[in-house]
Amino acid sequence: MHKLSISDLHILLVEPSDTQSKIIKTLLLAENVQTVDVVQNVEQAKASIMAHGADMVVSTMYLADGNGLDILRFIKDDDANASIPFMLVSSENSISKLDEFKQAGVAAILPKPFEPIHLSRGLNASLQLINTDEIDLNYFEAQHVRVLLVDDSRLARNHIRRVLEGMGLSKVMEAENGAHALTLLKDNEFDLVITDYNMPEMDGRELSEFIRFNPATTHIPIIMVTSESSSSPHMANIQQTGVNALCDKPFESDEVKAMLVRLLDSDL
Repeated sequence: MHKLSISDLHILLVEPSDTQSKIIKTLLLAENVQTVDVVQNVEQAKASIMAHGADMVVSTMYLADGNGLDILRFIKDDDANASIPFMLVSSENSISKLDEFKQAGVAAILPKPFEPIHLSRGLNASLQLINTDEIDLNYFEAQHVRVLLVDDSRLARNHIRRVLEGMGLSKVMEAENGAHALTLLKDNEFDLVITDYNMPEMDGRELSEFIRFNPATTHIPIIMVTSESSSSPHMANIQQTGVNALCDKPFESDEVKAMLVRLLDSDL
């Protein structure tokens, strides 16, 4: 399979301001992107994706007929387009508003205004999602690794599942919260648990404590996925529950691949 480079990308830019769209398009061209289509609102973005597709969507948050989240959810809810990476460019600093994008599977979030280094990182993170490689493990074959994926957001589960499947991990069972995960752990064997932190009924911390202190599951590596800062009080103490690794949302392919190699290929 041919791998895409930055110069191969067909990018749809969603930006209502002519000035801002020219600035962002110029910066994209400077990164060697060759094809950039520009639209100004949600409906135009949806129509363009349906008619022409895209390798990647770059969008501001606030639009005349909605916001970037409407476009992101439109992409992720359509099986034909769900793998298209979405990059948000926004001056918004509300944690709750940005968290909605992280939960929905955004590939990268850039501040507005942003530096070229921010754009380069965002483009490379998106390419990681597009150009997936099966993970190479010494002690497991990737397709045999049994994963329990726990997240109350269906869009987040779909995004993480696609990243895992791109690495060859196809045996993924899903749970919508910690309580649901416990029922699956009782009846199935798993080699890895990937869990969100914030969930109703039973959160990731409580689930991790159960897994680590239950003799039947204590050996299972746990990756905690969270949109909270790793320096927050919650995260500062989370590894005391026996979590093996913390992973920020957005769920980046190369970062996760390195974690999996470390967790699954360690000498037992």
